[in-house]
Amino acid sequence: MRIDIAGLRPERVAVVPSPLAELGMALHALSEPGHHPGLQGWVTGVTARLDSHLADRMCEADFLWRTTFSDLFMPFAGLPGRSALPGATIAQDLDSLDKLTDEQFVDAALEFTCAPPYSSYGPGVLSDPGLHRRALELSASRGPQQVRFTERLLADPARIRAWFREFVEDCDAAFFADTWSRLRHQLAADARHKTDLLRRKGLAEALTAVSPAVTLDEPSARITVDKLGEGHTATGGGGLLLVPTSLGWPHLSVLHRYDWQPTLHYPVGSPELTSPPSVEQLTLRMTALSHPVRMRLCRHLARSAYTTSELAQVHGMTAPEISRHLSVLKKAGLITTRRRGRYVLHQLDVTMVARLGSDFLEGILR
Repeated sequence: MRIDIAGLRPERVAVVPSPLAELGMALHALSEPGHHPGLQGWVTGVTARLDSHLADRMCEADFLWRTTFSDLFMPFAGLPGRSALPGATIAQDLDSLDKLTDEQFVDAALEFTCAPPYSSYGPGVLSDPGLHRRALELSASRGPQQVRFTERLLADPARIRAWFREFVEDCDAAFFADTWSRLRHQLAADARHKTDLLRRKGLAEALTAVSPAVTLDEPSARITVDKLGEGHTATGGGGLLLVPTSLGWPHLSVLHRYDWQPTLHYPVGSPELTSPPSVEQLTLRMTALSHPVRMRLCRHLARSAYTTSELAQVHGMTAPEISRHLSVLKKAGLITTRRRGRYVLHQLDVTMVARLGSDFLEGILR
């Protein structure tokens, strides 16, 4: 993942926590606790106290935080000028969300389901009839829940905007306000530390402190984030945001949507994983993961369940080739398979992969 920063002035680099971005990570941890073994106690406590109605509403659009981290949780990056900062409160971040255009809102909500190219310019789903049809077609493989959400979103974006705002406010009142009151001091302290590094030692030192996976090539004015994924963006005439997260380990995210402010969403902690595998399990599973294609498949399957045809399209391979790789992973007990209507969906068993060690898990989830 590359961020070109030619012409970026030091004062346009900011390290600021975002309560809305942290709420997005909280929702992700609640829906995918296997990604966050260190948060099991918190997840159990929150889940036990959740009102059943709110728990049901969390399922209506959980693909916004379960399978990816929707840019809707960092709306400040999409504001004109590409220099806006996160708000100090949920309400302020939601005010930034209200300033996004309907096109921005819809594309961000559908970004990994059917959206146009993420890091390059192109027509949006609302303005392009072909993309509109493709959005509905692709949502079918994700199940009836996403079909219904996609239909409502495309027909009436304002309605979904209101739904999302009310949902966020209800989550804040139900559990997140208490969590944020504890986390914000840690995140503010980390932001002050990184800001001090920026001022005293420069951007390269600050990025190294963010993560060893982030490096700066000063001669070429380029930041590289070592991830099992590809993408590029540029600060242009805007700024660069560094947003710390306490709940987000091991995810190191790069917002690189075209014409949005580049944003690094980085974890401030890295708890240790437990339950090491047996020698036999380790041998079988590491052999299965020794192929680079299967490692890349694991990255996709860790985020969500995919059909064979979807994986074939993403990786530029034939369905039989993908099936052979999936068979190896399944024999090693690393993926699960389930049927949904006429679709067969495959997904990584994150709990099982975690037993291979934190380095591999962090690598595919980064």
